[in-house]
This record gives sequence, structure tokens and C-alpha cells, in this order.
Amino acid sequence: MGKRARWLRATATVSRPRPGRARPSEGPAPPPLRWRLLGHLCDEAGTLEVGGARRRCPERPVNSRAEMEIGRYHWMYPGSKNHQYHPVPTLGDRASPLSSPGCFECCIKCLGGVPYASLVATILCFSGVALFCGCGHVALAGTVAILEQHFSTNASDHALLSEVIQLMQYVIYGIASFFFLYGIILLAEGFYTTSAVKELHGEFKTTACGRCISGMFVFLTYVLGVAWLGVFGFSAVPVFMFYNIWSTCEVIKSPQTNGTTGVEQICVDIRQYGIIPWNAFPGKICGSALENICNTNEFYMSYHLFIVACAGAGATVIALIHFLMILSSNWAYLKDASKMQAYQDIKAKEEQELQDIQSRSKEQLNSYT
Repeated sequence: MGKRARWLRATATVSRPRPGRARPSEGPAPPPLRWRLLGHLCDEAGTLEVGGARRRCPERPVNSRAEMEIGRYHWMYPGSKNHQYHPVPTLGDRASPLSSPGCFECCIKCLGGVPYASLVATILCFSGVALFCGCGHVALAGTVAILEQHFSTNASDHALLSEVIQLMQYVIYGIASFFFLYGIILLAEGFYTTSAVKELHGEFKTTACGRCISGMFVFLTYVLGVAWLGVFGFSAVPVFMFYNIWSTCEVIKSPQTNGTTGVEQICVDIRQYGIIPWNAFPGKICGSALENICNTNEFYMSYHLFIVACAGAGATVIALIHFLMILSSNWAYLKDASKMQAYQDIKAKEEQELQDIQSRSKEQLNSYT
């Protein structure tokens, strides 16, 4: 036997697996050594000369690239033979109606992001401002009509009062427009803060600008609350005036004073309130003339509308106090959440660095082995 045949037999013996030795893994192994060696010695016809005779070269199995990579992985890491490979789901599987969240879950998630406290405060603020502006505007117009018809027949005497009332009506238009926009802004800020704190829409991030805007809303709401306290006190003045006139009329209508000569001596002097000058004529109404004023529709509507306007101003004050508490708590939540987010960012960065160090150490260990 020639040296070449002995070398080929030794090569085939080395490449044959030893009896009793388990394969490293159940996956496809790399091609045997003899196939790789014999493949270079075969001729174009696919035969090989062994011991003076021509023999056919062994066929090499054809494996896909994926199978070769899996076999190489099992061959290099024998401990991974129990690992199960699962097919990756397709886009159609991921878009299945069974795997997508239902309508109920989406509704629960949306309801969880609603700032109910801000919503209640906004409704209360809109209601109070609407009552104050609408009722106050109509009540002021009725007051001017009562003054012109009964207490000041000369237009020059109450000219200043008419200008002031007209200016107050324009101010009411501005207040209504401003608080409509301001209430919507505060409600939007409540939605933003609630969604950010509860992390409903992706990763939570807050900036110094956002916290500064929240602090600005706290200060502005505080200033508006103090201003509306003054408006509430000012709106109680016409209620007090009309109450005095109404109570005087009730005294005139009472049975104790009805039919007596002292009825005409019961008077109301509107000049003592300072809304018209002392030289205004007549300025004072007594007896039956005063009772007739109390029975008019203008007096009845103006009196009750001033009461409703005062109640609306009080509701607006309560709404602004409610907004102030909400904004203060939201600002505190944002401040704490920003600190916690900074801590989590630092912690995640350190964990990522540790994972990078571990992965590099594993790669170096694998390169050594």
C-alpha cells in the first residue's frame, strides 16, 4: 500500500466519530474533515485514485447557510443543545385582532389620563364667569333704566354713572373672553401633567421650561384669585342697595303701616350711596311712589340678577382656589418626577456600561478559548 493510500485511510479514521462519544449538539455539525480534504483531490469526473483503483468521491451534503450557522453555533457552544428555536411571528400574526388591545382597555387607558380635578375646576370656572358676566350685564342695564326714570330725571346728573356702567359692560366682555381661553389652557396643562406623571404616552420626559410654565400658571392663578376676591366684594354692593330698597318696600306693604299717615314719610335716598350727585333731582322716593318702583319688572329682574352675578363671582373665586391647589400639586409632582427621571437615567447608563463591560469580557474569553 502506497503512502498516499495510507494517508487517506488515516484521514478517514481521524474524521470518523469515536464510539460512545455523544455529539456536542443535536443540530447539524460542520462537514467532516475527510470531505474537506478529499474534495481537493478529486478530479473533474468526481473520482479518486486509491491503491491503484479509481473510486468515486464521497458526496458532500448541501446545507443552507442558516443551517450551517446553527450547526457552527452548536459545535462551538455545546451547552446550547437544549435551546429551542421558535419562528419569528410575521406581521400578519402581530396584527391579529386577538393580540391587539380591545376597545375596553383603550377606554380605560384614556379615562386614566383625564385630569378630573382640573375638569371640575374648569366647569366651575366657566359657570361662575358666565353667570357673573351675563347676569351682571343685564342687571347694569336695568339699573340705568331705573335711575333715569325715577331717581335722576336730568341726564347730566348721572352722565358719569352711565359712562362707568358702559365701561363696566365692555370689561365684562373682556373678562368672559379671557377666562374662556385661560380655562382651556389650564385644562390642557392638567391633561399634560396627568399624562406625564402617569407615563401614559411613552417615556416620561420633563424639561426646565415645562416646570417654569407650570410655576408661571401658579403665580398668575394666585393673582387672578386675589383680583376676583375684590370683584366678589364689589358685586355685593348693588345687592346690598337693592336689598335696602326691597326691605323698605316690604315695610310699606306691611299691615302695621298700611293705611297710616306715616307711609309717605318712609323714603329711600339713592344719593347717599354716592352713585349720583347730591344735586340730582329728585334723588329721593317716598311712600307709594317707592312701592310702585318695587313692583316694576326692571327692579325685580335687576335685584335677582345682581344676586346671581354675586353668586357667580363667588363660584369663580372657588374655582380659582381649586385651580391654585391643582397647579401647586402638579408642579410638585413634576419636580419630583424630574428628579426621579434623572436618577433613572443615571442608573440605566451605569447598567448599560456594566453590560458593555460584560459583553466585551465574554468576547475576549471566547476569543481565547
